[in-house]
Amino acid sequence: MDADALTAAHQHEWKRLDELSRARTLDGEAVDEMILRYRAASADLAELKTSVGDSPQGTYLSTILARTRLRITGTSDSFFAQIPRFFVDQLPAALYRIRWTTLAMAALFFAVMLTVALWVASDPALVASLGPADLLEEYAEESFTGYYTDNPAAVFAGMVWTNNAWIALQCVLFGITGIFPISVIVQNAVGVGTAAAIMIAHGRADVLVLHLLPHGMLELTCIFVAAAAGFRIFWAWVAPGGRPRSTALAEEGRALATVAIGLVFALALAGLVEGFVTGWSLPWPIKIGIGALALGVFLAYMLVMGRRAYYRGFTGDLTEYEAGTSQLYAG
Repeated sequence: MDADALTAAHQHEWKRLDELSRARTLDGEAVDEMILRYRAASADLAELKTSVGDSPQGTYLSTILARTRLRITGTSDSFFAQIPRFFVDQLPAALYRIRWTTLAMAALFFAVMLTVALWVASDPALVASLGPADLLEEYAEESFTGYYTDNPAAVFAGMVWTNNAWIALQCVLFGITGIFPISVIVQNAVGVGTAAAIMIAHGRADVLVLHLLPHGMLELTCIFVAAAAGFRIFWAWVAPGGRPRSTALAEEGRALATVAIGLVFALALAGLVEGFVTGWSLPWPIKIGIGALALGVFLAYMLVMGRRAYYRGFTGDLTEYEAGTSQLYAG
C-alpha cells in the first residue's frame, strides 16, 4: 500500500476527525461520528505502519488519534493507575539501562578510594598532615563510631536520608555538565579513603569495615546509580546517535529523572539501616547480613525486574500517549 495513495484517499476523513476532536462542544450525533471515524483512522494507521513503517503521514495521523482518544476518554490515567506502571515498569527499566555505567562509577570510586587510603596510610608524614595526633587518635578511637550513636536513631536516619537524597538528586539534575557526577564520585571516594587511612594508621581497619558495610553497600550503590544517570544525560548530549540533540536530551532527561525519584525510596531504606542497624549492639554478622539483604533487594529490582521491563519495551520514559507523538528523524 502506497502511503501517498492512502493519504489521498482518506485525507478528508482524517481532516474531519481532526475537526471533531478540536470542537468545543459535540452533540450525540457528532460523538457517534467521531467514534466511527476514530476506528477507521486507527485501521488506516495500522495499515500505514504495516506497509511502510514510520512515515510523516503516520505521525500526522497518530497525533490526530491521540487527541481524539483524549477527547473520547475525557482524561488520562488516574494517579493511582500510574503508580503500578511507574514501580513495575518505568523505574526498573530505567535502572537496568544504566547498569554498566553504574558499574563504571563503582569502579572509579573504589579505584580512587583505595589509592588514597593506601597511599596516605603508608606514609606517616601524610597521616600527620591531616591534623594533630591527639585529634586523629580521638577520631579513630571514638569519633568515628560515635557518629552512628550520638543522635537518636530516627533523627540520624532522617538526616542521612535527606543528605544522600539531595546528593543523588543533584547528580541527576546537574548531570548534563558531565563534571558534576564525576566530581561527586571522586569527592566521596577521597573522603572515605582519607577516613580509611586514619583508621588503618591507628590499627582500626576492622572497625572501619564493620561500620561501613551494613548501610554502605546500599548507600554507595545508590550514589553510583545517581552519578550514572546524570552522566548518561550528559552523554545523550555529547553522542545523541541518530537523534537530534534536543530529542535525545528530552528522552533521556525524562527517563532518567525517574531514577532520581526511585532513589529517594532506596536511600530511605539505606538511612533506616544506618540509623537503626549500624549503631545497634547486634552481632556484626547480623548487621552485615541485613545490609546485604537490603542491597540484594535493590539489585534484584534493578537487574531482574528491570530486565523484564526493558524487554517489554519500557525505557523509563513516559509513554507516547503521555509524552506526545515521537518526532521522526533521519539516521
